[in-house]
Amino acid sequence: MAACVAGERLRDISTPTTGDRDGKKLTDLPTEVLEHILCFPALKHVDICNVSRSCQRLHDVCHGRGKVWGHQYKLRWPRLQRFYPQNESCDWLREYKTRHRVGIQIRRTVESISKRFFTEVPCIGQVLGDSFAEIESLGMPEHFCEDELLFILRADKRKSLTLKYYARKILYFLRQQNILRSLKNFLEQPKEQQSALAGAVLVDQYCNPLADITLEGVQAQLDDVVDKVKKTLRLKNASHPSLRSPPGLPLEDFELQRQVFCALNSVLYEQLQYKGDQSDYYNPLNSYMHQVLQRRKGIPISLSILYMALAQSLGVTLEPVNFPSHFLLRWRQKPRGSEDIYDFVYIDAFGKGKQLTAKECEYLIGHQATADAYAAIGTAEVLLRMVGNLLNIGKRGEGNEKSYQLLRDTLDLYLTLNPDNVTYLLLQARLYFHLGIWPEKVLDILQHIQALDPSQHVAVGYLVQHTLEHIQHKKHPAQPEVKTRGAPEHLDVRYSVGLVMKHKRSGYNCVVYGWDPRCTMSQEWITTMRVQQLSHGAQQPFYNVLVQDGTCRYAAQENLEPHACPLEIAHPEVGRYFCEFADTHYVANEELRSRYPGDTEETAATARDLYRDLQQATPT
Repeated sequence: MAACVAGERLRDISTPTTGDRDGKKLTDLPTEVLEHILCFPALKHVDICNVSRSCQRLHDVCHGRGKVWGHQYKLRWPRLQRFYPQNESCDWLREYKTRHRVGIQIRRTVESISKRFFTEVPCIGQVLGDSFAEIESLGMPEHFCEDELLFILRADKRKSLTLKYYARKILYFLRQQNILRSLKNFLEQPKEQQSALAGAVLVDQYCNPLADITLEGVQAQLDDVVDKVKKTLRLKNASHPSLRSPPGLPLEDFELQRQVFCALNSVLYEQLQYKGDQSDYYNPLNSYMHQVLQRRKGIPISLSILYMALAQSLGVTLEPVNFPSHFLLRWRQKPRGSEDIYDFVYIDAFGKGKQLTAKECEYLIGHQATADAYAAIGTAEVLLRMVGNLLNIGKRGEGNEKSYQLLRDTLDLYLTLNPDNVTYLLLQARLYFHLGIWPEKVLDILQHIQALDPSQHVAVGYLVQHTLEHIQHKKHPAQPEVKTRGAPEHLDVRYSVGLVMKHKRSGYNCVVYGWDPRCTMSQEWITTMRVQQLSHGAQQPFYNVLVQDGTCRYAAQENLEPHACPLEIAHPEVGRYFCEFADTHYVANEELRSRYPGDTEETAATARDLYRDLQQATPT
């Protein structure tokens, strides 16, 4: 309101009039002063448009390349400033219009996805083609799209939950596509220019595309460690070449290299307390470099990459060794040319930098190893081992959204590194088929497998047949069941979608996103979950709930009760079903409301009755 009033007032006083007491008008002021006035923070783009239409003088002051529109652009989209060279002239008005149009189109795209994919596991890569072709036709820079998605995600955290849910998925997909392109460019570099650390950061970024992870940020943390190592090294040998030489200048003397390792081990494992994660070895965080630095824990390969990069910065070259079950580094003890396994010392970064002989390495795995196991490998092989570890963690997962996402991400990475691996191509096709997503891509994968290995025709034929059936089924989808509270068979249903509940036995907090008047699970599930031991058995309402720990469960009515003090449920799928958290309950989005048409009002009324005292105590 204040901005509109200010805009109207500026337009009024800028209009030429006669009879002014001193004959002066606003437009008589110098351009620099007018620009300063028009850059007042309360003025919005609408006000500037109104002012610029009031007379030729102010129209000229508000020209596209001037300070006024530049200020408006920076005020509205501050994150985008890094994409514009500081001293370069720019048509800010044109940029503003383009960014504004992109924002409108992005929001339309995000809103449309909810209606199309509410009943399915949304695979954003499958659905964005047509929508983003329209966005690309605007001819805008890619970062405009990302900025609008971030703008959506950073709005009021309790509102627009469905919009944010799909915006997050789109941003996840777009960033992954960029990272995948960067990885492919990285792999095309000469092998001697491929840094294992840079490759590991790309893997980290791909699996965590919404996190703020950069190679520069990781390197800055390593530089801090290097500075600490140099301080320790100075105490032992004040004239050590690593203290005065340019970073990474190779050391030839073995005694000087040994001093580097002593200082590095002291800082990394004693002072900074880095260690191998023995207690939670298969946690995927142990493979993400930014988490290794943050948690100071890792597995052999991630700690080896860290150790190798630090040694390199101090002038010592180490080589990665793809040792079975325990990744190692090797330190050459003889002049280059010899590949005798006994001409190397092997370093166990997981074991606090312990130096081992070839024979001692075998004690780590409990059996003999061939000479090939001690060979140095390239960066691509290091990344394959790292991604393979993550892939195995995904396969060991609990079958929830998180483990499926890890499996999908690591399969993408592995097949980028090794695109003709039939085993993992088949796994990817089966995963997509199992999740019911992207059937067209499944057919492409299967065609590729058949070309690579015709002996897979049985498995390929089975998947092709059922994928084609799935495509046909999607062309004629079944109408969703609508459950009305007034129906006679639903009279026993006590709770409604959106209520925040507590499980009486297990103690978990959850929100209801669906219900059945009777248990609809298989007899096997009913037996396994001991449903018959409940006082009302399977002949009572059961509820689909999103649980605080990220799982989805199916709970009996007698085991649930409204939460005494309702709280937000931090479940990744909340936005798929709800558009808002209204302090005491969740508000169903349009799609969920159409399935349970009477529940929205029922939930609001129940929340008012249950939490009247709580609402009165809440300050306004």
